Amino acid sequence: MLWTLPPLLLAGSASAHTAAFVKGMYCEGGPDPNNYNPNSNTPVNPLYQLTKDEWWMQKTLGCLNNPPKNGDSVSLPAGGQFTVELAHNQAQTSLSFNGKFASAWPDGKDHPEDWRGPGNPPDCLQDGGAMHAHDQSTAAGTAWAISYESDISKVTMENLVVFSVLEHTPWKRIATYNVPKDLPPCPPGGCYCAWLWVPDGCGQPNMYMTNYKCHVTNTSSNRKLAAAKPPVYCKDDQSKCVRGAKQMIAWNQKEGNNVQTPNGASPGYNRFMGFAPGAQDDIFQ
Repeated sequence: MLWTLPPLLLAGSASAHTAAFVKGMYCEGGPDPNNYNPNSNTPVNPLYQLTKDEWWMQKTLGCLNNPPKNGDSVSLPAGGQFTVELAHNQAQTSLSFNGKFASAWPDGKDHPEDWRGPGNPPDCLQDGGAMHAHDQSTAAGTAWAISYESDISKVTMENLVVFSVLEHTPWKRIATYNVPKDLPPCPPGGCYCAWLWVPDGCGQPNMYMTNYKCHVTNTSSNRKLAAAKPPVYCKDDQSKCVRGAKQMIAWNQKEGNNVQTPNGASPGYNRFMGFAPGAQDDIFQ
C-alpha cells in the first residue's frame, strides 16, 4: 500500500502525545491486528478520568487486541541498558517508513538543543504541547515496570514493579534506560512490561501506560521482586519516600488511583515521588 505525506502529518499532529516505540510493543501498527497502520498514533493517547478497567493496560484504546507478533519482545540486559524511541506517532520512528519521518525529536521536526518555551522563566513549549514541559529541566521523567506473569490477566499493581527511571524525559526521540543487575530471568512465556509517564503541568493532568512483552538477558540471578507498594509524594520530606519496590503511579482517574498529592502538584517518576534516576536496585525481596 502506498502511504502519502498528508495523512501522515494529519495523524502525527492532530492530537499528539508520546509513547515508547520498540519491537515487542502491543499496538504496533495500531489496535487492529489485521490492518497494519505504520501511521498509527493509538498507543500515545493519554489516560484521564477513566475507570480502572478502562485505563489498565490501555484497554480503552484496544491495544491488547494486537499483541506483539513473530516472537517480538523487548530485551532487558541485566546490569545493562536498552533503548527505545519516544515519539508522537509510529511514523516518526524507525518502525515505519524506514525512519524517513523521524528526527532527533519525538515530533519528527527540528528544534534547538536548548528548546524552551517563551519568556524567562520559560512558559510551556508553544509547538510541543505533547511534551507537557517548559524545557528539558521540567520534563517529569518516564519509567519502565515489569511483571513476571506471562499471562497478562494475572498482572496486578502489586506484581508490576517499576525497575528503571529516566529523568527529564520525554525529551529526545532516543531514550536509553538502565536495567538492575539482579533482575532474574523471565518465565518461559516471557514477562509483561509497561512504559509509564505522568506529565507535570502544561496541559491536561493525565497519565500514560503502554504495553510490551519483554524478557531479561545476561542474568543468572535467582532473586525475586518484592511486592510493589504505592509511591508517596515526598518532595518536602524525603523521610516519607517509600523505599524498595514501588507500583506505577495511578492518578486522576475515576477509580484505581493509588497516590495523593498536594493541590496543584503532579506526581511523577522522579525524586518527588521517591524514584531515583536509573536502575531501581532496591526492588528485591
